[in-house]
Formats: sequence, C-alpha cells, structure tokens
Amino acid sequence: MAAYDWEEQEQLAQLKAFWSRWGQAILWTLTALLLAYAGWHGWQFWQNRQALQGAALLDELEQAVDGADTDRVQRAWADLQAQAGGTAQARLGALLAARTLAEAGRAEEARAALRFVLQRRDDDELAAVARLRLAGLALDAQQWDEAQRLLEAPVPTALQPWRDDRLGDLRQRQGQPEAAREAYLKAWRGLSADIGWRAIVEAKLNALGVDPSEKEGQP
Repeated sequence: MAAYDWEEQEQLAQLKAFWSRWGQAILWTLTALLLAYAGWHGWQFWQNRQALQGAALLDELEQAVDGADTDRVQRAWADLQAQAGGTAQARLGALLAARTLAEAGRAEEARAALRFVLQRRDDDELAAVARLRLAGLALDAQQWDEAQRLLEAPVPTALQPWRDDRLGDLRQRQGQPEAAREAYLKAWRGLSADIGWRAIVEAKLNALGVDPSEKEGQP
C-alpha cells in the first residue's frame, strides 16, 4: 500500500511538473482553438443573416423596379448596398437599379451602381454584364475612348455576342460602317434564333444594307 502511495505521489509530482512547464501553453492553444471555432460559427451565422437580409432587400428593390418608381429604386438600392453590400443579392440589385436609373436619365447614379458590381470580383459574368452596360452609357455620352476601353475587357463566351453588338454600335457612331457590319454580323451569328435580341441585331445589319441570312456559312 505504501508503495502504491509512493507511485501515486510520484505520478502526481510528474503531472504537476508537466503542467507547470506546459500548462499555460496548453491553455492558450485551447483558447485559440475555441475562439477560432466560435469565430467560424459566428462568420457562418453572419453570412446566413446577411443572405437573408439581402434577399428581403432585393425583393423590396424588385417591387420598386416593377412599379417604375425611380426614387424608391434609388432608396431601396442604397439600403441594399448599406446593409447587405457583400452579398450576391447586392450585385444583382445593382444591375437592376442601374437599368431603371439609366432609363430615367440618371446616368451618373446608374454608373455608380454598375461600378459597385465591378468592385466585387467573385463573379465574372456579372462583372462582364456591368461593363457592357457601362459601355452603353459611355456610347450615349459619346465617350468613345471609354466605351472602347470597356469593350476591350475579356468576357465569358456566353456574353461575346452582346459585346460584339456593343462594338458594332461604337463603330457605327464612329463613322466606320464596314467595321460595324463585321461586328454586328459576328454578334448575329453568335446568337441563337430563339433569342429575341438577334432580330434587333439583324435590323441593324439591314439598316447597313446587309442581309445576314445571305451570308450564312460565309467566313
């Protein structure tokens, strides 16, 4: 029994020595792990909350767009940007708001919304759409160099026909009909027949004396 007590005391002494040497480090490590775990869950909770809030604010913006209430659109967009600016809903909302603001003649506010999309680089397609719309606003303002700069940026394959169409608009306004025909024809060929915009591009080609169906299959 005495031997057992002695062995137990020796083990306790070793444990005390170990804890004396390493206890603080272990506590700090455990604390850091717990904080990281709590932080990760907090981040997940925050993201989920942001997404839900963003969805509600986007719905408010969509209602304002449907009602063609430009002032309400601007307010709803400002709320969405301020309260859920880091969400995908905010980027979609920016595109919606920009369209309504541009149609109402509020070009600067539309540009600001589109530039917001460009600041978030985690969605190439949305950024490409924003650049194409900015190029359209530059064309309306006769800012040819700015439009050219925006149209030189690469776009996803699915959006290439819309880029070519915008490029045709630019060349047409610059007084370059041959280059405009080439760009429009490329856009027309890139759009499937069931896409309504193809008819608009075809009308632009017709205005330049080109029947794209006659050039089908030609390089």
